[in-house]
Amino acid sequence: MERALVIGASGGIGAALCAALADRGARVTALSRREHALDVTDEASIARCLGALDGPFDLILVATGVLNGAGQPPEKALRALTPEALAHQFAVNAAGPLLVLKHAVRLMPRDRRAVFAALSARVGSIGDNRLGGWYAYRMAKAALNQGLHSAAIELARTHPRAICAALHPGTVATPFTAAHAARHPTVPPDQAAANLLAVIERLDTDATGGFFDWSGARVPW
Repeated sequence: MERALVIGASGGIGAALCAALADRGARVTALSRREHALDVTDEASIARCLGALDGPFDLILVATGVLNGAGQPPEKALRALTPEALAHQFAVNAAGPLLVLKHAVRLMPRDRRAVFAALSARVGSIGDNRLGGWYAYRMAKAALNQGLHSAAIELARTHPRAICAALHPGTVATPFTAAHAARHPTVPPDQAAANLLAVIERLDTDATGGFFDWSGARVPW
């Protein structure tokens, strides 16, 4: 890929993706809240940052996310659920990437392959949910998956070679997951980035609207 845009480039996975893409010779445009005041919960900031760019980009990757909605850790039981956590999780993890896509469509080529991908999570899978808990995070990621699936259908009408996908990176050893990894095996950010880019390179138009893990396996909805 020649040109890539990474949203959330100051985070652990985002920074690793930028580095890995640059190592592969891509021209990387990196945007983040810390460096560019791009806040995915503020559509005006998305419009401002993306409106200043000229495409086309072969890859647009949204690597933003939050685990602690409204500053609250993932819920272990219904009694811990709050409207504030639900609203914050939805704003960051579901609405945010879709608003980025809304303003990024004009930056995607119509005449060749292009990929829009956002980081999702296996816990957003309804079919794979066997433990319960983590209500707000699970619900927000499930909503993201549905949004990306719907967007893929619409995008195919104007960008027939485009691919829109949700990606689960696994449990990555970053400050984002430090308090919740427990006994789950983790991978360093550079390995997670390499895994994700390998999956992206293998995606074809039949995969658009899909949900894939770090190995390229489809994750059940």
